[in-house]
Amino acid sequence: MSRTVLVTRTRIHPEAVTMLNENGFECLFSPPYASGEEVVRVAREARVDAIMVSQGRITREVMAASSALKVVVKHGSGVNNINLAAAEDLGIPVYRAVGANARSVAEHAIALMLSLLKSLPHLDKATKGGQWLKSSFVGRDIRGARLALVGLGEIGREVATLARGLGMEISAFDPGCDAAAREALGRDDIKVVDAIEDMLADADVVSLHCPLTPATHHLVNRSFLARLKPEAVLVNTARGGIVDEEALAEALFAGTLAGAGIDSFEQEPPAPDLALWAAPNLIVSPHAAGLTPGAERAMATMAAQLIIDHLAGKPVPPKFHAKAAALGGLQE
Repeated sequence: MSRTVLVTRTRIHPEAVTMLNENGFECLFSPPYASGEEVVRVAREARVDAIMVSQGRITREVMAASSALKVVVKHGSGVNNINLAAAEDLGIPVYRAVGANARSVAEHAIALMLSLLKSLPHLDKATKGGQWLKSSFVGRDIRGARLALVGLGEIGREVATLARGLGMEISAFDPGCDAAAREALGRDDIKVVDAIEDMLADADVVSLHCPLTPATHHLVNRSFLARLKPEAVLVNTARGGIVDEEALAEALFAGTLAGAGIDSFEQEPPAPDLALWAAPNLIVSPHAAGLTPGAERAMATMAAQLIIDHLAGKPVPPKFHAKAAALGGLQE
């Protein structure tokens, strides 16, 4: 008898579909950002055995809708759209495809950094507007630029690897780093600081790679931004709720921050009239840092394998478990 996996997006990599089919699973695709009521209805009527989560919110009501539901797996690593506490109450494990899109997201973060440090938004607009700035413009060097990483998980470490190849000087803050990790990172010329404030004042780039939890919600607020020098730029390829978007817009308009590259937003899709849209030196993308062919394949096949392994009774390594105490999850 076939079992059903509800996928909260319109497609996943064909290899993952084949894996699931060969192990007795049928994929049921949901429109992106479908309403909670619609997802509940589909889950209940199909009596889904598993949910592969991409877009939309997986609430307590969604997980309780199917009495057959045994596992929830994230097609990616961020779980702020899954109510982890409710899943634990219901006895439903939640796993995530940790590291599957790390390289892709890291490349996107580096692309945003380079574009901002090289003033590409400003130069693009000026040149198209008839201003030829060759005689007055002076750019910035990447070699020797100081990069401050907030978070040293799979993605943060990939960013560090790429940045080190460009000659950047790297500092990082991650309260999860133990003494052994600090020693290893030090050998890679990454300075791990004890307090996040210790690396902000001198940073040319601050790049966010931490999960969204109650503790990191609006971590980047007015006070945080005030610690940065006016020449600094901010890159967020993590989660939108980590940044206070109103405070960011104020800093960009005031010129107390040189630029920002933002791939995720507190509300997705964001409102068309978001004040941030009018801010200068801003580059945005639609939470697309992890959407490359390699990352899509890796996320889908890893998520599919986690579903297959769990329902086959095989142990899932702890690194893939998503727990509310560590990661927060969706707050209802």
